Amino acid sequence: MKTERIYIDRPSFGKILSLKMKDIMELTKFRLSFLVVFSAVMAYLVANPLTVEWLKIALLSLGGFLVTASSNTINQLIEKDTDKLMDRTKNRPLPSGRMKPIEAYLIAGCTGVTGIFILGVVFNPISGLLGALALISYAFIYTPFKKISPIAVFIGAIPGSMPLLIGWTAATGTIGLGGVILFSIQFFWQIPHFWSIAWLLNDVYKKAGYYLLPSADGKNRTTALQNIPYLLCLIAVSVLPYAFGFTGRISLIVALIAGLFFLINGIQLATDISDKSARKLMFASFMYIPVVFIAFVLDKV
Repeated sequence: MKTERIYIDRPSFGKILSLKMKDIMELTKFRLSFLVVFSAVMAYLVANPLTVEWLKIALLSLGGFLVTASSNTINQLIEKDTDKLMDRTKNRPLPSGRMKPIEAYLIAGCTGVTGIFILGVVFNPISGLLGALALISYAFIYTPFKKISPIAVFIGAIPGSMPLLIGWTAATGTIGLGGVILFSIQFFWQIPHFWSIAWLLNDVYKKAGYYLLPSADGKNRTTALQNIPYLLCLIAVSVLPYAFGFTGRISLIVALIAGLFFLINGIQLATDISDKSARKLMFASFMYIPVVFIAFVLDKV
């Protein structure tokens, strides 16, 4: 009597490792972390344009990335049950069950401690302190506040702007006026940026218990109009790098054009109250930061 052999197709070690790395990248929000690193490096280069130390830039990028990765991981640990309620997030590593919470805790701890160590020891204690404050305020204040009040958007804009201060202090050793100005630019940028995304995802967020739009009625003219003051403030503070001698005229013109384009899209949303205009405003926000900060850096070279 012949017996049939049953072969089980087991994934290779390489395949398992690849899937695990993909989950870690999703857990730490790799693309968002990259944008944070970009802001920190731009501020570093504006503060220190004449001496480009590539090793220092690489270490600043690594430290900023690790702190942000830790913040994002803690955010997903706190929101893992809520993420199950949204189609957009239910397949993330934690709500889907592909990763155990203990793994995420280890990743958050290792990345956070290492990132703060790099910023605080390789650069200076102020940079390390700012990194720690950004991590704590994002993970433990902004994240739970999203279910309490729309003021969470303003709270989130603080750690979201902290990379500019970190980059500036990493280069100069002090927070300084230039760091505060760059922080202010990113702070005022984030409000309409957040609200344009919250507008498009309003129904999804409401299902999960998040209320991020400034008006209790959600997507209406009152909400859309509240973008305008922050866009005007953004244009005003974008003049300050030139006014205080940190950058030149070319970047001033670029910042004003980008700011006016951003404002026009905000006015358009307030005019027609449509998802189409909210999407245009969101894409205008995506364009603004890289264009303006690259212009600041090139104008210093």
